[in-house]
Amino acid sequence: MKKELRIKKNKDFQEVFQKGRSFANRQFVVYVFRKQGQPTFRIGLSVSKKIGNAVTRNKIKRYVRQSIFELKELLYTEYDYVIIARNPTAEMDFFEIKKSLQHVLKVGKVLRKENNGQNE
Repeated sequence: MKKELRIKKNKDFQEVFQKGRSFANRQFVVYVFRKQGQPTFRIGLSVSKKIGNAVTRNKIKRYVRQSIFELKELLYTEYDYVIIARNPTAEMDFFEIKKSLQHVLKVGKVLRKENNGQNE
């Protein structure tokens, strides 16, 4: 995922937390905030030190980034997404993480339906 698509600054994270809406499942909490006129979506990741060592946390972040990369055509633009990983993600493989992330994004209605290659 390109670096321009990432949220890095604390100010941006705080804006999403305070003004956005959130939804969750057992593995992830996702905050979503709409920014009018933004050409593409941005992703912020948070994996707590409680989840595991640095290797485990970095693996989770790589899996989440790859999942978002594969789902990017279905994500709405003009949004900032902050994804917070919860404890169960430490024992999950890539496909479980992707499926769980897809589920929580559908719950929040920020994932478009797949129309056999035709998006809205």
